[in-house]
Amino acid sequence: MRVSRAESAVTHALLVIASIIAVYPLVSIVMSSLDGGAAGGDGFGLNNFAVAWERGGFGNALLSSAAISITVVLVTVAVVCLAGYALATMQVPGGRVILLVLLLGLVLPYEVTVLPLYQMMSQWNLLDTSWALILPQIGLSVPLGVFWMRSFFASVPVELLEAARIDGASRFEVMRLVLLPIAGPAVGTLSTILFLFTWNEFLLALILVPQNELVQTAPLALSFFAGAGRASDPGVTAAAAVLVALPIVLAYVLLQRRLITGLTEGAVK
Repeated sequence: MRVSRAESAVTHALLVIASIIAVYPLVSIVMSSLDGGAAGGDGFGLNNFAVAWERGGFGNALLSSAAISITVVLVTVAVVCLAGYALATMQVPGGRVILLVLLLGLVLPYEVTVLPLYQMMSQWNLLDTSWALILPQIGLSVPLGVFWMRSFFASVPVELLEAARIDGASRFEVMRLVLLPIAGPAVGTLSTILFLFTWNEFLLALILVPQNELVQTAPLALSFFAGAGRASDPGVTAAAAVLVALPIVLAYVLLQRRLITGLTEGAVK
């Protein structure tokens, strides 16, 4: 099907306009963060970043977010690989019921779980600790991960699994030696998505760790910093936002090829 020059020009024009609309807020924030005039400097510079880092104490927040996100990703991936493999290749008693429960976890707005989670963490004396964020995030991530890995394992040809079993491999060895090596794109994409979701989580951090600055995440620290009177300078606030967003942007840039590859393979299968 041939596309006329007029249609091609209109399509490209729309794409350019959409790109400008999408990029403009990011460029505006970066330019504001580099404007050193309001922070006591001249012209463009990094003065705002130095002020934001000193006042906001974002070092602990970034480390806390990284530790929580990495822990959630590692534990979740380990659990969902086992669960997805079992549900995809074995006759699990009550497997359909398990899938229905997991589906409920996907469609249920997680905001309704905040109050029960707060009460649970309070009873367990885990409020204002890293575990108050790690455990709920793992629980919220498992439904998506199980469906994700189950779909991948179910798409693997049965002949491949039967050949491994004929060679004497146990079920665990089939998963470890046959399935996991070819599941790299699926696991990488899932890990990237979970890392992005966990890093950007704000509501749970606001409710479950509001007092302990040592375990506050980067988005929560940014919210407190932007809302405080000491952060009345828009340039400093913009610099703080860039500091918080920079790690996740770098992670996406580094992993975008793996993310797109995994999504594309999943769509094709």
